[in-house]
Amino acid sequence: MHVTGAWSAAEAGEFLETTRVPVRLACHTPKGHLWMLSLWYLWTGSDASDEVAEVSDAPDEAAGGNDASDEVAEVGAAPTDLAGCRSEGPELCCATSANADVVEYLRSDDAVAFEISTNHPPYRGVRGRGTATVEPDEEKALLTHLLDRYLGGTDNDLAGRLLAPEREEVRIRITPERLHSWDFSERMRDVSTATREE
Repeated sequence: MHVTGAWSAAEAGEFLETTRVPVRLACHTPKGHLWMLSLWYLWTGSDASDEVAEVSDAPDEAAGGNDASDEVAEVGAAPTDLAGCRSEGPELCCATSANADVVEYLRSDDAVAFEISTNHPPYRGVRGRGTATVEPDEEKALLTHLLDRYLGGTDNDLAGRLLAPEREEVRIRITPERLHSWDFSERMRDVSTATREE
């Protein structure tokens, strides 16, 4: 996986691990149309190590005009098993209903793009592309973890509905091929900051 942009691989991983906004996930429908949705996520690559391969002074088009130099890195991580997501490298793990449209779409075409970014200035975040795998979450381990991460626990009406025994749940595991970070803190330093989600 290649990491470029304003942050090192470790800094991008820390942002993904600590930020509590949904991932915006883009994919294709079986008819070839574009589709986008937002999902809660878990990042499993926080212990990734950096190996700098190249430094370029040219801005990346994916940065949306970010003029920071790009650091290109290879990222690896030790095998992890968190909330049912066992991986040998960094992954974004999302939970959704087994009957959700996106499940059909990803089984037809596993290519995805994604973005996790703050909603208030100064804007910063990580975007990328990769492939998605759908698998059952029979114990709802990932969903339970995400309810705790985003809502602080399962003692609420939404959790009761989502964790109902008759509801089938799946994991969407996204293996990134490319991550690109941007941080507009410096150029927006004179803008009043709002409370950050993370």
